[in-house]
Amino acid sequence: MTDAQTDVTGPIRFGVVAPIADLGTWRDQIRRVADLGYSTLLLPDVPGWQPAPGPTLAVAASLTDLHVGTWVYATALRPASMTVWEAHSLTELTDGRFELGLGTGRPGIEDLAAELGLPPTTPGQRVDRMRDTVTALRKLDGPDRHTPVVMAVRGPRTRALAVELADTVTIASLPGDTRDDVKELVRDLRATRDIPLALHVSVVGDTVAPYMAGPGADPAAMRAADSLAILPADPSAALEELHRRREEIGFSVVVIGSNSVETLAPVVSQLAGN
Repeated sequence: MTDAQTDVTGPIRFGVVAPIADLGTWRDQIRRVADLGYSTLLLPDVPGWQPAPGPTLAVAASLTDLHVGTWVYATALRPASMTVWEAHSLTELTDGRFELGLGTGRPGIEDLAAELGLPPTTPGQRVDRMRDTVTALRKLDGPDRHTPVVMAVRGPRTRALAVELADTVTIASLPGDTRDDVKELVRDLRATRDIPLALHVSVVGDTVAPYMAGPGADPAAMRAADSLAILPADPSAALEELHRRREEIGFSVVVIGSNSVETLAPVVSQLAGN
């Protein structure tokens, strides 16, 4: 019996967070991501540091047959009505290949909101905005569309909301989180519903993914803490570790940074079922 009551035998979907440094290089990169068997191209929500996710993802969807999505929109920065309009539009423009990643925002999101001239929001208001966003999106999608929603959650309110409304959930991990910490959070989540779970991997070997890890991410410290946010760079070891995580916890989606795409390509070829 595993800790997570879920299918541990099927394929794993792999997503790639691919920020843009050079547009031509990025275009080549996402084509390579598709060729290697990854399923989803994701963009971070970092106003001023990256192009806006909406139009960028529309371009990505036109270049490949990848699914595309946000990892993740921060409700502290976006009124529900604007997020819903953009998400539904992307679902239509990509013929159903868009996935809405949604969260309350990373630590320090209040400072970024202030820099952008946005009114401050409390943690509770940001959670309420997550609910408002998904509720309005379901209405706008109507009976013939269903935009998948991936929620990044941590506290009890966001976990309860994800169980109620999300299609997939990822745990917003802290630097010191151990394997056992995450397993406990997942048990709490799945006590009510066997919701699909995505694994956020911000470090592979000693390679830290941009926009996925917090400042000062230390691979050695993460390994010492038995963090699930890191994978070995050796493909055989990474494959063994992902099998273990799927069996013990039930992850069915793995998200990595674009700077580790080639490193984990042999793992994807074995686990993605392509």
